Amino acid sequence: MTMSTTAVLRSEWIKIRSVRSVTGSLIAVLLATLAMTVLALSIAGRTEAEKTDADLIFNAFSALNFGQIAAISFGATAISSEYLNGALRISLAAVPRRNVLYASKMALVGTSALVVGLVTSFSAFLVGQMFMGNYAIGLGEPGALRAAFGGGIYLTLMALFAAGLAVLMRSATAVLSLLIPFVLIVSFVVGDVSSGVAQYLPDRAGQLVLHQNDVGSLGPWSGLAVTAAWAAAALLAGWWAIRRRDA
Repeated sequence: MTMSTTAVLRSEWIKIRSVRSVTGSLIAVLLATLAMTVLALSIAGRTEAEKTDADLIFNAFSALNFGQIAAISFGATAISSEYLNGALRISLAAVPRRNVLYASKMALVGTSALVVGLVTSFSAFLVGQMFMGNYAIGLGEPGALRAAFGGGIYLTLMALFAAGLAVLMRSATAVLSLLIPFVLIVSFVVGDVSSGVAQYLPDRAGQLVLHQNDVGSLGPWSGLAVTAAWAAAALLAGWWAIRRRDA
């Protein structure tokens, strides 16, 4: 008997909840972001705000740089468990419709990341402003609400980007070895050399939504759309891989 789509979603949700590394990385999205928000803004938040060119909104969401590492880890580990000890063969035996299996996995990764991402983004902003004194701003500040929603969407897209690559590369380790140095080092180096090229990189483009004013030729939502295109390309590559390759 073929499993219904609802049953497939339920089984995939059980998998995500039951693997500690997966749930741990998802929780870490929130905890790491809040911890770095408190640390950064309590120590240097007011000093940074005093600068004439300060972007108070971008500063409020700066800790999402750390949250995105956990989001990438979540996306990669949520998928890579299928490639351990022949688990994918068992999954395909239960759900031979590969399109349904793949779509269910990615839907749950995306939904989980979006819920946690939005909670993380809004929480980081609200908690961080507690340390800003006279420089504190609210969600009514121009661009703040957009950045809060955009931050959650950005974290979701980075998780999906990693998930698609994990299917293609069949390894969370490979994905993390590629993406984490990229977002921590390569992106900044390229950004220093050529800001025009850097704004089209997945992390730099998506983070444009966190700025109060436009930065570069891309707008905040256009930048997020570029990140979405990167994620879509990775998901498409993952879909091709799971349809064409043997388990």
